[in-house]
Amino acid sequence: MKIAVIGAGKWGQALYHAYSQNNEVVITSRQSRDIENFVSIKEALEYEYLVMAIPAQFVREWMRENFVDKNQKILVAAKGIEISSGAFLNEVYEEFIFSDRLAFISGPSFATEVMESLPTALIISSTNQELAQIYADALPSFIKGYVSDDVIGAEVSGAYKNVIAIAGGVCDGLNLGNNARAALISRGLVEMSRFGVAFGAKEETFLSLGGAGDLFLSASSKLSRNYRVGFGLAQHKPLDEILQELGEVAEGVPTTKALHNIAKAKGIYLPIASEVYKMIYEHKDPMQSVQDLLR
Repeated sequence: MKIAVIGAGKWGQALYHAYSQNNEVVITSRQSRDIENFVSIKEALEYEYLVMAIPAQFVREWMRENFVDKNQKILVAAKGIEISSGAFLNEVYEEFIFSDRLAFISGPSFATEVMESLPTALIISSTNQELAQIYADALPSFIKGYVSDDVIGAEVSGAYKNVIAIAGGVCDGLNLGNNARAALISRGLVEMSRFGVAFGAKEETFLSLGGAGDLFLSASSKLSRNYRVGFGLAQHKPLDEILQELGEVAEGVPTTKALHNIAKAKGIYLPIASEVYKMIYEHKDPMQSVQDLLR
């Protein structure tokens, strides 16, 4: 199977490593990288199977400027909600190709561990189950692939868990203990499930690898970029400084703003996401946010 990975950040490189085990794979990005099998964007778009690891807020712009439809199939590897429109990534991509050519990868997975070929389990979601199975079967032996038809559930859980991960980092940055973090993550799971079901997601998806699995991992480890954002906020570091230290996109930051806009427009109650928004964009004191949540 011939695959082109578009996006050479840490997650893009991790998926390039994974899919390269049993397939012919190339990788590309806007800026040239010293990576084996690095090709131009034009050459990558000639491949039938694509893996798109482009950050959520840049997808629409990238597709408009670069994408040429040649009946390619796309596996979307980013997670987030577009701030400008409130659109989920499947909605953004569907403006350029039909939904039966789209699949979405999610699940508990740190890029560094995938790069080390450590055991991992991921879920591929698509309205086209045959396509989902093709991408799942192409994964290497150290990754167990599952398939699902709940695209909305995968999109919501993949995006929302990054916001809860920021809250998890705040909790640990304030040294509130394991009990508090467990309570926060549990309520976060309920909150993101309620949000997803409101948009047509299946409730059971939030108990799967892409829901609870990814949430538990991201909200409790310093390997998570979004967790580190929350940890830095708890130490009263400016957001710009935190993001500069990360050196990578933390999708939870813009997703928090997107969730705030959606909740405000549709009257949806999202207490944890609301407090994360206030900490990031209104500079609310993290301890005060935690105390307000406890009330």
